[in-house]
Amino acid sequence: MKDETVLYHISLAPENQALLQRLALGSSVDRPRLELRLRAEELSLVQGFDVLLAPHTVRFTPFPYQLETAAAVLRRFRGRAILGDEVGLGKTIEAGLVLKEYLLRGLVQRILIVTPPALVKQWQEELAQKFGLDFTTHEDEAFRDRGAEAWAVYPQVIASLATARREPHSRAIRDVDYDLIIVDEAHHLKSRQTQGWQFVNDLKTRYVLLLTATPVQNNLEELYNLVTLLQPGQLKTSRDFKKEFVTRGDPRLPRNRLKLRELLADVMIRNTRAGVHLGLPKRQAVTVKLQLTPPEAAFYHEVGDFVRQTMAQTAGRSRTLSRLALQTLLMEAGSSPFATVPTLQRMAVSLGDAHPAHAAHLRELAHAGREIADSAKAMALLKLLHALPPGPEDKVIIFSKYLETLHYLTALLRQAGWDPAVYHGSLPSPEKDAVIADFHANRWLLLCTEAAGEGRNLQFCHTMINYDLPWNPLRIEQRVGRLHRIGQEHEVTIYNLAAQDTLEAELLHILDQKISMFELVIGEMDMILGNLADEREFEDILLDLYVQSPTPEDVKARMADLGEALAQARQVYLQTKAYDETLFGEEFRVDR
Repeated sequence: MKDETVLYHISLAPENQALLQRLALGSSVDRPRLELRLRAEELSLVQGFDVLLAPHTVRFTPFPYQLETAAAVLRRFRGRAILGDEVGLGKTIEAGLVLKEYLLRGLVQRILIVTPPALVKQWQEELAQKFGLDFTTHEDEAFRDRGAEAWAVYPQVIASLATARREPHSRAIRDVDYDLIIVDEAHHLKSRQTQGWQFVNDLKTRYVLLLTATPVQNNLEELYNLVTLLQPGQLKTSRDFKKEFVTRGDPRLPRNRLKLRELLADVMIRNTRAGVHLGLPKRQAVTVKLQLTPPEAAFYHEVGDFVRQTMAQTAGRSRTLSRLALQTLLMEAGSSPFATVPTLQRMAVSLGDAHPAHAAHLRELAHAGREIADSAKAMALLKLLHALPPGPEDKVIIFSKYLETLHYLTALLRQAGWDPAVYHGSLPSPEKDAVIADFHANRWLLLCTEAAGEGRNLQFCHTMINYDLPWNPLRIEQRVGRLHRIGQEHEVTIYNLAAQDTLEAELLHILDQKISMFELVIGEMDMILGNLADEREFEDILLDLYVQSPTPEDVKARMADLGEALAQARQVYLQTKAYDETLFGEEFRVDR
């Protein structure tokens, strides 16, 4: 946080400005009088929220309803609120504005943000890129090296609920006096019987924000439990709440609605898409199917067999390579041999003389990958680009997860006569800005890694090509969200390259066919994944599924089962969404 940024936007009272000017010119001033007046200015800033400081310090332009929501949390709710906006309206932005406002005013120092595991990194990136705030996560190496004592050492931390509620972390966190706690996807705390609810309820904090698009999923008792985390006693005891507000025999049907809504209005804001009048153009997804060349297909399946064989070794003790390394290798194989070969070479070196047979196998695989000259996926990309209309209003973004694939595509496209802008995470920040500006003003094509899916607004472009697919659907959604966002004036088209008999093709199939992922509102994917019975990271689910499937047919069968589970999770989400719309309507909009 840079204090000088704030000073540019704070207007002192005229008499105090005159005192400062005299001081700057070297004139004598009544110093005690000056100090008293400056202290009075400071106290006025701390005590009142009539003029917000945070909007002048952030690196984006918040929507009016987001500013109004943040102001309401600060003024009306005194920093304790449920942010219940519908999916896609920016609850993270609203919470970030409240957080930044408190920081600027010196009202908070120790902050804990609790999220589902898949959102930890996303929160860290969002706060850094949009708010200029550097938060530590429980996944950072320096944090992990300190063990449980890290919670007391680091004042601003983002952690997954799954980690934070476990010992020894839970005990260490409960010993910290926090100023602000933010809980994302707070509907996971719907039951007072769960370890998560008990954990959050035991935390010490002045301010707390609960973020959820679905405050109630199954019954009204869940609403009581969330409100009780914020304001114990607001809805009296559980028995009193049921007696007064729940229809006997139907725990989902409220009674005394007017009084219940009056009580909820003291703790909850819920903006809706209809209420804030946010309209977006349509988007469509097109699958470009292709067949790998024989050498490419052989290489992909040989890498897959190596991963299966290595994973089959006794876990931990005799496995030569880590699970993460093997997962990365398999994901790279789904992108291109050019991404995979360097990793194979590094693995061979790391195993060295300790495991000569494995090292030799890896070198053989690397040699096979280097021998591949033609890429079916690259040829499909060139064919697609030739079919698209080039022009200043028809720019195209090509996403690849891996830098080596990006380098290959850069050379290929230049050889074909195009001169793409190239963006990746290794570029210095000013150079990243320059690449995006150059793309906007001068180039037809932008080649980029996942880095362009993080915090960049690219709505001046409306065509996107996924050269490869991340295994995490939230990352795919994040790519789409760079284009399909407020300010987009054209229908967005997403082309997905899918190589037959690969895990990525099967993933694309179930995401597209089973849950219509590319038609979802940005943010809904996380809601669906949260309803899966399997609570593991999605990448872990896919890796285990692949390892347990010795043939492409087995992969298809197991992926079909996963698709059915996703379809059921989506149905649960839609039912919950409809219930909350019926329950809350437009009653809790910030402008009411």
